Amino acid sequence: MKLLTLFLPAALFIAAPALAVEKASEERLDEVVQRGSHIMPFDLEQTMHIFSKTEKGGLQQVIAEDGANTGQIKLIREHLAKISKEFIQGDFSNPAKIHGENMPGLAELRMTKPGQVKIVYKELPDGAEIDYSTDDPKLIEAIHRWFDAQLSDHARHAVPGHPHHLMHHKP
Repeated sequence: MKLLTLFLPAALFIAAPALAVEKASEERLDEVVQRGSHIMPFDLEQTMHIFSKTEKGGLQQVIAEDGANTGQIKLIREHLAKISKEFIQGDFSNPAKIHGENMPGLAELRMTKPGQVKIVYKELPDGAEIDYSTDDPKLIEAIHRWFDAQLSDHARHAVPGHPHHLMHHKP
C-alpha cells in the first residue's frame, strides 16, 4: 500500500498532460480531416502525429504506421520539410487553413520575429519531426496551446508524446 501511495501521485502527474486535452467533436474531427487532406499529402489513416511538449517548446513528429511504407514516409518528409521552411519565415497559413484562424497559440506564433523560435526539421527512420524551441515563456506557452489544439483536432490520428521517450511507432 505504501508503494501505491508513493507512486500514484507521480503516475497521475505524468498522465495529466495527456488527460488535459479534450477530443474535438466527431463533426469537428471530420472537418479537420477534410481540410487537412488538401494540405497534408500523406494519408492520416496510415500515419500518426505525436506532439511532445518540452521545457523550451515542443517536438512534432509524424510517422508512418508501417515503417516499410516508403511512399507515406516520403510524403511525410516532404510535407514537414516544406512547413518547417514556411514556419521559419513566419508563414503559419497552413495550420490556419486546417484548424481555423482562431487556433490557440497561432496568433502568437504568427507574430514572432525571425529566430525568436528555433525551428529544426529532422528525418526519422519512419517519418520526420520538427523541433520548436525558444527562451520566451509566452511563446513556450503558445506552442503548448498550439500542440493541445492539434491533439484535440487530430484526436483520431494524434497522441501526446514525451520528450525523453520519443515514439516512432503507433501505440
